[in-house]
Order: sequence, then structure tokens, then C-alpha cells
Amino acid sequence: MDEARLARLLEEVARGQTSVAVAASAVRNLLDAPLGWATVDRSRALRCGNPEVIFCPGKTPEQVAQIATRIVEGSRTVLATRADRSHWEALVREFPDAVHHEVARAVEVDRREPVERGARAGLVAVLAAGTADIPVAEEARITARWAGAAVETAYDVGVAGLQRLLDRRELLERAGAVVVAAGMDAALPSVVGGLVRVPVVAVPTSVGYGASFGGLAALLALLTSCAPGVVAVNIDNGFGAGYAAALIVRGRGQFPSP
Repeated sequence: MDEARLARLLEEVARGQTSVAVAASAVRNLLDAPLGWATVDRSRALRCGNPEVIFCPGKTPEQVAQIATRIVEGSRTVLATRADRSHWEALVREFPDAVHHEVARAVEVDRREPVERGARAGLVAVLAAGTADIPVAEEARITARWAGAAVETAYDVGVAGLQRLLDRRELLERAGAVVVAAGMDAALPSVVGGLVRVPVVAVPTSVGYGASFGGLAALLALLTSCAPGVVAVNIDNGFGAGYAAALIVRGRGQFPSP
């Protein structure tokens, strides 16, 4: 249950449209749901604005489906990340309306009302330096949109062809935060940081020739970026970048634009 649903429930109790017993039952759904091997945090949407997200590796398909069921009972939506085919199949058996974002390796269930599914925050621009970075960028896109942001993308706009990035200046100027997925020398986030007035969340990817060390070279380059306003998440962590960007644009809505 999110804050809006809880507020409506309390208003219905105050107007006599919902009994105290029914409301108490609904509030009990906010309590943690122990499964023996896991404890589902069903009150996270009230505390943090979005329900708990499932990280699928290390969990059996059956475990992922059980956790998802408990989360959806309280929030009507859930996002499962790094899902393989077996996780997807288990989830779609439980939720026939589940959506599989294959490139992003994510599965999404959203049973909220249409009016609740729209963007609740500002615009996040998601960039990928090269096509090899798209899976990480897609994880960021799906996550940011699920977390309530409007999202637009620009892919294959790396510095090897700088004109491709400059052609997307209009998008960068409208965005409240920018996610940039880049491997190799990870130069793109620093360039973007010199073009925008909003935070840039950089995702080093494990893409690169030779001594890229599985993305470590890109990560170190981003940690030493000279562009102010560029922050880095861990290697290939599109989920963390997308979630952080959604929080940024949600928070920026509380302040006047510069």
C-alpha cells in the first residue's frame, strides 16, 4: 500500500464508507511478511515511495514468485531484476499480466489503476554510449519509469561520434537528471556533465577491449571525472542508477528551477 492509498483508506473510515475492521485488515498488510527463508518488507512503499524490488540471482524461480506475491498483495506492483528465463516463467504462471523486459533482464507486474501508473516525477534522460551498453541502460530505463519518472532515451551517442550527442541537446536540456551507461574509457558521462545543469548518474559497464578489467577501468575513470555533478554507481548497476535518478527528479520537484 502506498501513501495515496493509505490516505484514501483513512478518509473512507472518517466518512463512514469503510469499517474500522476492513481498514485494520488493510493496514496489517503493511507488516513484514515472513516466509521462513525471507522476510518481505511490505511497508517500504510508505517509507521510501516505492515497494521492495526483487534481486533474482541466488533465488529459485519459486522463491521469486512467492516474494512477488507478498509484495503485490500490499502494493499491487513489483519489479524483479536480473531475472532469467526460469524466473520469468515462474512469475508469469503466478501473474499472467507480468511483462518481461528481456534486454533489461527485468520482469514487471503492475496492477495499479491507470491514473496511478503515470509519471509522478520529472524527466530522466537515459543515454548509452554504444549499443553494447544498451542492456545496462535498459535496466536503468525500466527502473526509473517503474519508480515514477518519465523517461526518454538516446542510445549509441558515445564520444567516438560526438555529433550524435550534440544532436540530442534538446533532450538533455529538458531532463531533471541524466543516466549515462558507458564502458571502454567511460568518457561520455564527463562530456555530458559539461553540458547540463542537473546531476549525471554514470554507470560504468563491463564493455571494453583488452585491459578494461571487466569495467574496472571505466569505474576508475568515472571516479576521477573532472566534470562536476557526475556521480558513479557500481559496474553494470543500471538498477541503482535508474532508481537514484528517479529519486533526484522527484526531489527536484520540491524546489524552484535555477
